Amino acid sequence: MSEQTALIYGLEDTPAPAPAALAAFQHILASIVGIVTPTLVIGGVLGLGPLIPYLIAMSLFISGICTFIQCRTIGPVGSGLLSVQGTSFAFLGPVLAAGFAVKNEGGTPENMLAMIFGLCLAGCLVEIVLSQFIDKLGRIITPTVTGIIITVIGLSLVKVGFTDFAGGARAGENLGAPVNLAMGAVVVIAILTMTFIGKPMLRISAIMIGIVAGTVVAAALGQVDFSTAGQGDWVAIPQPFKYGIDFDLGLFIPIAFVFLVTAIETSGDLTANSVIAGQPVKGPLYMKRIKGGILADGINSGLAAIFNTFPNTTFSQNNGVIQMTGVASRHVGLYIAGILVVLGFFPVIGQIFLLVPKPVLGGATLVLFGTIAVAGIRILATQEIDRRKVYIMAVSFGLGLGVTLVPDATQHLPPFIKQVIATPITLAGLSAIILSLVIPDTSQDAAVPPVQDALQDSIEQGI
Repeated sequence: MSEQTALIYGLEDTPAPAPAALAAFQHILASIVGIVTPTLVIGGVLGLGPLIPYLIAMSLFISGICTFIQCRTIGPVGSGLLSVQGTSFAFLGPVLAAGFAVKNEGGTPENMLAMIFGLCLAGCLVEIVLSQFIDKLGRIITPTVTGIIITVIGLSLVKVGFTDFAGGARAGENLGAPVNLAMGAVVVIAILTMTFIGKPMLRISAIMIGIVAGTVVAAALGQVDFSTAGQGDWVAIPQPFKYGIDFDLGLFIPIAFVFLVTAIETSGDLTANSVIAGQPVKGPLYMKRIKGGILADGINSGLAAIFNTFPNTTFSQNNGVIQMTGVASRHVGLYIAGILVVLGFFPVIGQIFLLVPKPVLGGATLVLFGTIAVAGIRILATQEIDRRKVYIMAVSFGLGLGVTLVPDATQHLPPFIKQVIATPITLAGLSAIILSLVIPDTSQDAAVPPVQDALQDSIEQGI
């Protein structure tokens, strides 16, 4: 049976309110943890404390606005597919690096956020420009380059996830305590159980189920602090530039680099979405959707920075929901957007997520960050690894992971250069691009299609 005949509602069909709302809730169930977790990680690592609930609320609010734009389309902006937008994990590394750079100079949480949002607002212009040239970047952004960058993104974040798994950066003497490791292990086991034993919807919701199971176990062990529940504002009004904006060129380059990568990832996500929805994956209509979707990705990330949250991108897990439900109608996206916008007015939701203990969050993020690395490896595996690619990968991985494992190796460099190359994503990516251009290529290394195929395979297998 083809994807088209397997659909209950096609792209332009308009389901009745009841089935549309049901499908929308399934998409939210699959994506809400992905939307709020980057904010939880950033807030926890940088010590943003009482600001976190508001930041989570804004992540939900902006996710709704961005999903509306992506599904509805406004002029050339948007893919017109049922594509959910949410906070991107890919930016965690450079965002945390920017936050620590400000913090180390005595900056306040507000100063850190001003710098981060200023950098992201400028960085979104990279993706906006690239959206119009995505079909002409094959010589620079090859599967080798993309696979290396995505793999390094995942591997460089594992330290963050495993630190939380062991108790968190502020655990002190309790770091690695058996109770912390046990809570993290419960989450990993629950995720694996739901992924390999559960039904399709349970598999898609495995991360959320794992966090819930881990939190329940933690509560039974007395590891959940309920004293903060219900404190703070219950309702929040989105306020543009609440923390101001700042900018630093050295900190900007790593973030700009990730915007380049997310443009390629979005291309893959939207291609997979088109396949599942029975839509063309070549020709003028397809390319219009890809360019419009990436343009929306960039503009939406700009809106995210304006409204005090982190860059947005398309979510691949929602393609799995379309495949499972047979509902590809982009009108369902309007329901998803409405629900997320409403949730964004209530910071109390963020306060609920703050109840999740660090080891529980670490168990989930450890799996998430690991699967990012696996997605990069899958992209690399789609091509024949010849001698040229072996050395491109070897040098890029060596440099990228080297600065992660030995950060003091760059301490004597000029500040600007240090800010640029001390970020593993940037160093590995620049190395891969330069070596790909310098070392002669005797084979064809076409850019986008292998990346899309690998991402589609990852979606189908739950990665």
